[in-house]
Amino acid sequence: MVKLNRIYTKTGDDGTTGLVRGPRRPKYDLRVEAYGTVDEANASVGMARLHTASMPKIDMLLGRIQNDLFDVGSDLATPGADAADDAYPTLRIRPVQTEFLERQIDHYNADIEPLKSFILPGGSPLAAALHVARTVTRRAERITVELAEAEPDTSPETVRYLNRLSDLLFVLARVANNNGVKDVLWIPGNNGDVKKGGKD
Repeated sequence: MVKLNRIYTKTGDDGTTGLVRGPRRPKYDLRVEAYGTVDEANASVGMARLHTASMPKIDMLLGRIQNDLFDVGSDLATPGADAADDAYPTLRIRPVQTEFLERQIDHYNADIEPLKSFILPGGSPLAAALHVARTVTRRAERITVELAEAEPDTSPETVRYLNRLSDLLFVLARVANNNGVKDVLWIPGNNGDVKKGGKD
């Protein structure tokens, strides 16, 4: 169980931060950026949950995802392999957690009409919030992929989990838009009433 007695420690005033193991790193370090962006994705999911009062099952699902994202963050904050004499194994994101997301994608996508156009982030407040969470998750995935190239001991399951999560958030956004009925479709080249060379 985590026990935090102090909120500030002043140890990061020199611009470094501590990982679960290993030497301190600069706060701009790629690994810190990866788990920091996962934390941002988690906060975005939390904001989306402000709009789930009428969808308790989705709220419960998002709550589980928030817990999983802490697992992802812990995984990313723990470089390297466990030592043989470690009393406790490192908390790693597990394939079963990614597989759970896949089942949820299949379940919620089953009743949605296939897309005939790209959609704009928006529609209902919940859908818009889920699209924000989706894009932050995509950014977390891109940074984690870059980290995995720089530090090959990075758990590949973190990348897979974030990839599936962004897909699930997209599907849930469509569910929040009345199973896609209220999706806002992209109209290529639609510039409204603005004429070429005209004035605002």
